Amino acid sequence: MTRRLVVTADDLGLTPGVNRAVRRAHLDGVVTATSLLAVGRAFDDAAAMLRATPTLELGAHLALVGEDPPLLSAREVPTLVDKAGHLPLSYRTVVARGLAGRIDPDDVRRELGAQLERVLGVGVPVTHLDTHQHTHLWPAVAGVLTELAVQHGVRAVRLPRSHARGVLALGVNTLSRVTARRVARAGLVTTADYAGLDEAGSLDAARLAATLRSMAERGAPTAELNAHPGEHGELELDRFRWDYHWGEELDALTDPRTAALVAEAGYELVGFAALTAGHSPRTTGTDA
Repeated sequence: MTRRLVVTADDLGLTPGVNRAVRRAHLDGVVTATSLLAVGRAFDDAAAMLRATPTLELGAHLALVGEDPPLLSAREVPTLVDKAGHLPLSYRTVVARGLAGRIDPDDVRRELGAQLERVLGVGVPVTHLDTHQHTHLWPAVAGVLTELAVQHGVRAVRLPRSHARGVLALGVNTLSRVTARRVARAGLVTTADYAGLDEAGSLDAARLAATLRSMAERGAPTAELNAHPGEHGELELDRFRWDYHWGEELDALTDPRTAALVAEAGYELVGFAALTAGHSPRTTGTDA
């Protein structure tokens, strides 16, 4: 049986070079979908690229963390930002605030709703939702994300998982299982397997090949591989202290040997729309 693989390029809209890299990874490589940052500085450039590239599926990469400011003011979303109106840089701050009961779901709803509306305004169908640094694994955020997906008829949600060992992986996978149940109750679709969290920023050719082989061995009927392509040496990326190897990921995604490995593993490259055919989210009773 042919299995289906979605290869997603995150952080569209971050910089012009990332936008160019995502487009190239789609046209010349294995990327089938992308996720757009509404708060990204190169959002308008990304929107123009998407309208000119109709075969590239679009998702919303909703952000509660990062170097770029939220769309709303500190007064509108006080539990999400510091006094200067800045989002935290790390998901760890979101988790800490959540554990302390210091995140107001209404603030999350307002900010992520505004971000999704901006992405929807691009004029290209939105097929899936996910979040910057996977913050929707946290239950309060997952509830809002699920609610927004149902409200706007977006049928698919990313379900991150870790295949590593250790406390962090255990926490990720525990939250992932809770999120999976929430997504299923809402009638939304996700993939049966996922890779990209453990490999974030380091999917060079060798690691991409190893990841594809591991996914094939697990044998799930549907899977998402989450990547972060960019251009070698783009100066605008220097402000991000993520230690990502953007250019190496682009090289790997556009390497003909990668496409051959996908085929050898028995995968058909698709977007999220192919996974959601015949599925509709519920319009009532969403577990938020």
